Amino acid sequence: MERHELIALMADLSLAGMRAAYDEVMSDGIKRQRTVQQILGDLLAAERAEKQARSIRYQLGAARLPLARTLAEFDFAASPVNEGLVRDLHDGAFLATQRNAVFVGGTGSGKTQVSRAGRA
Repeated sequence: MERHELIALMADLSLAGMRAAYDEVMSDGIKRQRTVQQILGDLLAAERAEKQARSIRYQLGAARLPLARTLAEFDFAASPVNEGLVRDLHDGAFLATQRNAVFVGGTGSGKTQVSRAGRA
């Protein structure tokens, strides 16, 4: 089967991940002398990754979370949030100790913005 036929078949079957990764996976597989099963496995893994990414994008859209902001944009003066503790948590040191971080507060106190804040 020719490349264009395979790409068309992937499109018909809604295999967007495989279709997008096809050329790269095939050229890499041939260059590295991978077996047919290994190349097929790589294509299936690309499809799974695309489906997971699409699911996450959908879930984030459905959640209707506010736009992502940086921690520098958060107004600590207007909120009862402990700035020092938030900055320590933002650095991620608590991950090494395998502990959870839980944000508790009233509506509008900044829990979501602080937990989603990116680097400035």
